[in-house]
Amino acid sequence: MAKFIWGITCLLWCSSLFAQTEPRSFTVKFISEPITADGILDEPIWQMAESANEYWQYFPTDSILAKQQSEVKILYDDKNVYIGIKAYSIGRNYALTSLKRDFRGAGNDSFSVMFDTYSDGQNAFLFGINPYGVRREGLVSGGGNDRMRDYSLSWDVKWKGDAQMYDDHYTAEMVIPLTSLKFNEGVTKWRFNSYRIDTQSNERSSWSRIPQNQLIFSTAFMGDMVFEKPLGQSRTPFALIPYVNAISQKDFESNEGLNNLKFGGDAKVSIGNNLNLDITVNPDFSQVEVDDQVTNLTRFEVSLPEKRQFFIDNSDLFTSFGDRRDANPFFSRRIGIAVDTADNSIENKIIGGIRLSGKLTKNLRVGLLNIQTAKDVENEIPSNNNTMLAFQQRVFSRSNFGMFFINKQSFEKNDFVARADEYNRVLGFDYNLASRNNIWTGNAYLHKSFQPDDNRGNISTGGTLRYQTRKFNLYLKGVLIDEDFTSDLGFIRRTDIFKGFTSAEWVFWPKTGIMQNHGFRFSPVFIWSPSLDFKNTDYDFRTSWEAQFIDQSQFNIGMTNSYTFLFDSFDPTGTDGALELPADQGYHYNSIEFEYTSDLRKRLSYQFGSEIGRFYNGNRFSIESMMTMRFQPKVFLSLIMNYDKIELPDPYASADIWLVSPKIDITFSKSVFWSTLIQYSNQRDNFGINSRLQWRFAPLSDLFIVYNDNYFVNNFQPRIRSINLKFTYWLNI
Repeated sequence: MAKFIWGITCLLWCSSLFAQTEPRSFTVKFISEPITADGILDEPIWQMAESANEYWQYFPTDSILAKQQSEVKILYDDKNVYIGIKAYSIGRNYALTSLKRDFRGAGNDSFSVMFDTYSDGQNAFLFGINPYGVRREGLVSGGGNDRMRDYSLSWDVKWKGDAQMYDDHYTAEMVIPLTSLKFNEGVTKWRFNSYRIDTQSNERSSWSRIPQNQLIFSTAFMGDMVFEKPLGQSRTPFALIPYVNAISQKDFESNEGLNNLKFGGDAKVSIGNNLNLDITVNPDFSQVEVDDQVTNLTRFEVSLPEKRQFFIDNSDLFTSFGDRRDANPFFSRRIGIAVDTADNSIENKIIGGIRLSGKLTKNLRVGLLNIQTAKDVENEIPSNNNTMLAFQQRVFSRSNFGMFFINKQSFEKNDFVARADEYNRVLGFDYNLASRNNIWTGNAYLHKSFQPDDNRGNISTGGTLRYQTRKFNLYLKGVLIDEDFTSDLGFIRRTDIFKGFTSAEWVFWPKTGIMQNHGFRFSPVFIWSPSLDFKNTDYDFRTSWEAQFIDQSQFNIGMTNSYTFLFDSFDPTGTDGALELPADQGYHYNSIEFEYTSDLRKRLSYQFGSEIGRFYNGNRFSIESMMTMRFQPKVFLSLIMNYDKIELPDPYASADIWLVSPKIDITFSKSVFWSTLIQYSNQRDNFGINSRLQWRFAPLSDLFIVYNDNYFVNNFQPRIRSINLKFTYWLNI
């Protein structure tokens, strides 16, 4: 394994030397008169601004200039960056999901700008606006190489913007306070790019040319914006965000009620130009959208995304270590969740915490997280201190070395806490590759855990290497996790494994026809058990064909041949009291599946997929579907409906498993939103309703009314019901 990691590291080192063409650039002029962000470019000062124009097409091709051109002009003064946008179009039939801030999705018209203020090719601030003047802001991390992990719209900051529509174009203005951004004092240049989604022309374009095999928000492909004079010191103002939450709750199982009034809040403190200190006291996340229920037919825990604001800002400093799927040493959802005496996951109150994150030097980032959770004697849960310290040192053009230390510990003696559970510590080192042209990416890591009387071995190590070109993509991965490796604050799917994964893909780009690209992929996965003399316990051979069409619809079909060795007895249906499949036995099975996604620009769009084949010693038939309908700009409807039919031979259980989840989003205006999510899952025996009314009465300040109701499915009896009235206010001091 050590040779494997060393080989990857050498390749990563050499690949980081690859060069790229000279970046585009334009000058940003200093002004002394303010600009009103009304979306109309009528201020004479815009005439003196230099344009960033000649946008390149990114979709459906990447070899020509965009047919519908755009131009961006940027000016600045001592307080703000001013952005003027003009985007040409064939008409006014723009597509949008709603009027709610932080919109996303390929089916929406939008214009986005990205600032890499440290010019490190790893992180960027993103600001976006659509033709209706709806705004969004986000953070791009990790070089923008992963669509789910490296792109977040959960970051919030105060800025102004609006747009104005005309017959053959729309204009927009943004006013972004320099205090909302982090940068070095005296800097004269930021890396910059902007991209546009134009649904009417079925075109996506960017100012800096981006190959189609790369993500459009990749930080590898950016130009330069050169300031006419150096930027001065700009410290983010001290912000207080207090809240008041009135809650009324009834637990019908225990027949207990709760009426309570909670107080708490957050504070944001700027330390110099480059560091943020976030403080939270008695945090409350009642307004956060509930988790999406999923059907789980595996033996392992399901990883659900973090949605709590305090843990999301600069989260890449804490969550980018290890392997995201198999060995993630830090998973913030562990904090605030604990296991009671009946082995059920319950909420564990957070008393408070701090998070320090940002730049210490030009190339060194630091992150410190410390959270204290409350003691719960009734459920035998101690008060724990949860700490993570992380460093990330940039090397070469876009790569970095990382180091972290995690400590979860109860500092008081409790009779109900076993010695082995008194603390858990993890120390780790990572190397992350991103070559200058992003053809080579990957990582190598080595982590070790420490528990009382158990400090030998406990290693998690592995590496990945991705080679990505227009016509051929190769991905290699190896992971070794010791049987006793433990990270209480991490997500470790399983231990005692040595896993090897390979994916090879050949991609074809037809010059004519209805397809934009299509490709064949072969992906074998093997898992061995080191404690059993490297017995092969699992494998999957998957072959697939995937196609993306010019109208943005997609289709894929695949075939998988699998083998699973059960160490413990297991019931795939999750039926209460069912006879489980016996342990110490291997199962061979195979399946075929397909999936189709329609054109998301349409007001009615859908996704449909199915899988059929053997499943352990029985059969499986599954359908997954999603449908969306928009009555823009006010109403957006969606429906998820999944069905799994598991048929196992007698005396084992068979089941028909349903998951149905409709959602209604209504935006009455740019400041009043109503969202209702209904979820039915007979596997989880739950029918849930979450309805949330939000009034954004001031910038980043809200009044929420949240109603939650849950019922048992089998007898349709209520289980828990609550209503929250929450007020939160963002105050800059």
